[in-house]
Amino acid sequence: MPTIQSATELARPARPHGRDREEDLRVAGLPRVSITDLADGAAGRPALDEDGRITVPLLAVRLDEDVSQSVLERAATRAGESGRLLIGVASALPPARLTPLLDALDCTLALAGDIRQTVAVADPDEVAESLNAAATANPQASLILGRVLRITPALDVPAALEVESLAYSTLLGGPEFARWLAGRTARATPPRTGDPALVSRDAAILRITLNRPERRNAYGRDLRDALADALRVAKSDPAITRVVLDGAGPSFCSGGDLDEFGTTPDPVTAHFIRTRAGAAGLLHDLAARTEARVHGPCVGAGVELPAFAGTVVAGEDATFRLPETGMGLIPGAGGTVSLPRRIGRWRTFYLALSGLPLNAATALAWGLADRVAAGVPPS
Repeated sequence: MPTIQSATELARPARPHGRDREEDLRVAGLPRVSITDLADGAAGRPALDEDGRITVPLLAVRLDEDVSQSVLERAATRAGESGRLLIGVASALPPARLTPLLDALDCTLALAGDIRQTVAVADPDEVAESLNAAATANPQASLILGRVLRITPALDVPAALEVESLAYSTLLGGPEFARWLAGRTARATPPRTGDPALVSRDAAILRITLNRPERRNAYGRDLRDALADALRVAKSDPAITRVVLDGAGPSFCSGGDLDEFGTTPDPVTAHFIRTRAGAAGLLHDLAARTEARVHGPCVGAGVELPAFAGTVVAGEDATFRLPETGMGLIPGAGGTVSLPRRIGRWRTFYLALSGLPLNAATALAWGLADRVAAGVPPS
């Protein structure tokens, strides 16, 4: 498999009689660099060609290399400055001295890893290839995902939610989401029955149950508005000392209602709806009082929203998945804000780019869930 040998090779000008190195890499699969290559600037070239198209959105960084402290520090600096996605690949848990570099990468894949910057996988090279395929399929969404996840952890939650929403609206107007939307098969819409959210109060406890079981509690406008209204009640009443959030039916929440994707009048209106009418900010404000009880497939908003709660109790059957990048988008219900504060931006990046489900046991180990319990939801 071709590798990038040096910064000079990656940055060389166009060849007189054919493609330049960047064009070679675009068709050659996952490009890899060493720590030394990275320190020498191998990831420094802009990820755009002269027509503004993204080329080589992702590089793998081989971490099984013994380098000096000065090279390591230079590599970490270069990684922080790079406009590409950088995935570390290691055959074992990287040593502590690599921590500054791990911090600067977007994620590290290793055969073993119990620190937030790493994801333990059976075959780091194979998983890196799959992440590269995902980034290559939707390079705009993938690069924006990486940048947003580097920005939001340093901001307070309201500002971070604004950044996420602005990025999401940008992608709503982009070609990757348009392609996904055009290829989606229309489905019959199940009839809606009952209130979208059931709200009850017992003394100081307010219970909110998402109540669209026929749609697996898809997070559409009706459910969003009902949830936000209920949360405003709790926020306005200090006598409510505990909020319990759960979902009816086979799933806590299956994510955004796909039948409503792309139906807002324009991306600007969509931004104001997300930031002014959504539930993410309210859940953050109520975090100390809120317990989310999740079960079944928790997808998109079904992961992002409960992650704001102070306590997340997962049923033994719970799984967690962020599919938005494969749709040409990024998490848009607060996930680039809530998940990094629980599991770090690196594992959030892995979940969002891979789109793979996380089981309850791993969610507990990572901190996405605080407890795993039988009987969630209650019968």
